[in-house]
Amino acid sequence: MKLQGQVAIVTGAARGLGRAYALRLASLGANVIVADIDLASAREFDEALSAATVSDEIRALGRRSLGVQGDLTKRDAARALVAAALAEFGRIDILVNNAGGAFTPVERSTASLVPDEDSALMFGVNYMSALYCCQEVAPTMRAQGSGVIVNIATMAALDASRSAGRLVPYAVAKGAVLQYTRYLATELGPDGIRVNCLSPGPMLTARIRKQAAERGMHNDKEVRRIPLRRFGEVEDCANVLEFLVTPLSGYVTGQCISVCGGSVLTPS
Repeated sequence: MKLQGQVAIVTGAARGLGRAYALRLASLGANVIVADIDLASAREFDEALSAATVSDEIRALGRRSLGVQGDLTKRDAARALVAAALAEFGRIDILVNNAGGAFTPVERSTASLVPDEDSALMFGVNYMSALYCCQEVAPTMRAQGSGVIVNIATMAALDASRSAGRLVPYAVAKGAVLQYTRYLATELGPDGIRVNCLSPGPMLTARIRKQAAERGMHNDKEVRRIPLRRFGEVEDCANVLEFLVTPLSGYVTGQCISVCGGSVLTPS
């Protein structure tokens, strides 16, 4: 119960990695706000829940939970999310900016071809959503004199060779998230707020399992390039999140931890 009595917001938490983060925080004692553009999105990728919703799964662990649906590429939605969290719980101790993803067409996601609409979409979903949530939660954390923010990047933002140039708009947007994390950590450190980044490698989420073949991802060739010779599971990322939100990382801020099985071995 390292997080007993604390309140956490996890965006993009209705399935996949976000769900794993939300459940881990709840297992550590936190009450969790589950934020997503579609709170029922697990059904789309046949992800099996142990209850009707992720919020219900959290309540089954003995924690309180609130589900907030909204499009976080809009500042008003981020403001409404923070307001709902404060109205229900009165404080916010942890923010995990997980909302995002790479879902523009692979065949036009190279540096020389990516169209304006794909760049705008990827920056909105991956960077602007994180920016808005960080900015909206900062005043509350500053008033408390404490808080932890974890932004989610990607292996492709650390090493361009890892995506074979097929995920450029996504990787560039996540690169912006990574750099923003460093600036925000510098600014908020004196207020007792830590800001770090978690960078997943190839993870076997329900969405990836369903889409891997059609997108040419997570194949035998790719797994042979990973030093640990396996793809990641959602719990691998949840383990690192636990480190970043608990006192174990009390003197860590402005950093990026790559959870990639050794796929990225260059300095972040």
